[in-house]
Amino acid sequence: MTTAATTTPDVQPSDGGAGREIVRQRLLLVLPTTAEFDSRTYRIASAAARRGHEVTVVARSAIGLPDEEVHPEGYRILRVPSRLVDGLPWRKAGRLPGSSGGQPPAAAVPVDASPRPSGTRGLRGITGRAWRVAGRVVGSVLRRFAIPLVIRAQRLGARSVAPPADIVHGMAYMGIPIALDLARRTGGRAVYDARDIYVDAANLARSPRWLRWFVGRAERGWARAAGRVITVNEPYAEVMARRWDIDQPLIVMNCSYRFDPPAEPDGRFQRTLGLDPETRIVLYQGGFSPDRGIEQLLEAIDLVPAAALVLMGYGRLEASLRGTAAASGGRVFVMAAVPPEELLPWVAAADVVAMPIQPTTLNHRLTTPNKLFEALAAGVPVVASDLPGMAPIVRASGAGRLVDPTDPAAIAAALRSILEGSPDERRVLREAALRAAHEIYNWEAQVERLFGEYSRLTGRRW
Repeated sequence: MTTAATTTPDVQPSDGGAGREIVRQRLLLVLPTTAEFDSRTYRIASAAARRGHEVTVVARSAIGLPDEEVHPEGYRILRVPSRLVDGLPWRKAGRLPGSSGGQPPAAAVPVDASPRPSGTRGLRGITGRAWRVAGRVVGSVLRRFAIPLVIRAQRLGARSVAPPADIVHGMAYMGIPIALDLARRTGGRAVYDARDIYVDAANLARSPRWLRWFVGRAERGWARAAGRVITVNEPYAEVMARRWDIDQPLIVMNCSYRFDPPAEPDGRFQRTLGLDPETRIVLYQGGFSPDRGIEQLLEAIDLVPAAALVLMGYGRLEASLRGTAAASGGRVFVMAAVPPEELLPWVAAADVVAMPIQPTTLNHRLTTPNKLFEALAAGVPVVASDLPGMAPIVRASGAGRLVDPTDPAAIAAALRSILEGSPDERRVLREAALRAAHEIYNWEAQVERLFGEYSRLTGRRW
């Protein structure tokens, strides 16, 4: 098994108050989502609240979610509008009538929206097809301008509700400019939590070079303005330090709290889905997005007898995945995401967790996803991509199999090697996963690094 020093480099913050009593302080977390399923925010906020700190999360409003609520762990969540229209230059700070607690997510620009005039062939004879093309062009242009408008909208909303804070912790590249603004206004210290290499991730990786340059340039400025940059693994930290010409970011891995799972899966998936109790469960949990390996898993599961693939999560592929599941003859199931505090018992009920993330971007090649550490915490073997981010952890822990994520047949073979193993072989894998989580990859250890940095920044112990 790898040592803590190997996987979590020794970038310890200075004392910042060690040896003194914890002093109650104010933490403000800013994130560009609704905060429903953000496990990292949940872990930071819950750990700080348990120590007696005053914790507030500023998130985005959405249909069906309250503008303000108190989480069972004792921290407050405030949601503000972040629609494109709320970020227009003539908008002022403050909640607008009808703009809270029921608005769709700001980034939802209708890609395929096609403005059509009345009439069979449209205005001046332009065909419906031409209008659809025009709609896609307009949607593309809007998306290019969406980033600054959405940031501005959330910043204006946050100004009207966010309390003063000693630490303002900005999540992701669309959270840090808001955090910096709030820190300047209240005198707090801003922290940038760069959880991905954003210009090399998701839609930005496929965007025009000029847009990637613009976002990268802005992110570099935000990172340099923050009191500290934090990220989730060593490969990311090295890229960020080089690109932004900053000190090596502090590494706070996305590990879960220690957890004691049942000795064997408790059958909750089989009961919930009406499956035979002997059915083996292959679990994918997380975002339903392209390049996460979901498509490859859908092909692979046909080659794994007596097993079902459960996709638990949310995202823009959900509707198509539900259609695929309905036509799968009981081999594929889609389940809604569960809150972070309820997740580990569900993960522990799986027989294997699969994460064949595709090597399509630099961000994916270097990633160490939440689901990897959640599987370890739940004591469940993994089938993971043989990529530089994940592979060292899986290989050193002995908690699963590494595969070529682009090859469904290889994924299926790795799944079968675990599911068809003897009870003793499966037990060894589970014990290896749980041992790695308890000894190294746990939030209890990671949060001490984070709070040590908070202490350094404020001069008072967290």
